[in-house]
Amino acid sequence: MGIRMAVGSRVAGVLPLAGASLAAVALAGVAVFTVHQAGCTEPGRYVQHDDGQVELVDSCLDPAQLPPVTNKKDHPGPAEPALNELTKQDPVGQAR
Repeated sequence: MGIRMAVGSRVAGVLPLAGASLAAVALAGVAVFTVHQAGCTEPGRYVQHDDGQVELVDSCLDPAQLPPVTNKKDHPGPAEPALNELTKQDPVGQAR
């Protein structure tokens, strides 16, 4: 009876490790399949120009699918700090 319990406890200890290993192999397979199906032969690279601008070159990205570039002038200035309702003072300024 003692041998059966020892074997049973060993098997019970190995099952979580086997399950985690199987899950890791499955996720790795899904990742390889996804990358293979992406169809991108060129991974792309970043090139820094003389003016300091960085550009992504030779990638699979379609510029039409990227969000439009906004000028910083279109954005409002920094927001006013919130005021404490009781003291009517800036709570961040109070902590300084």
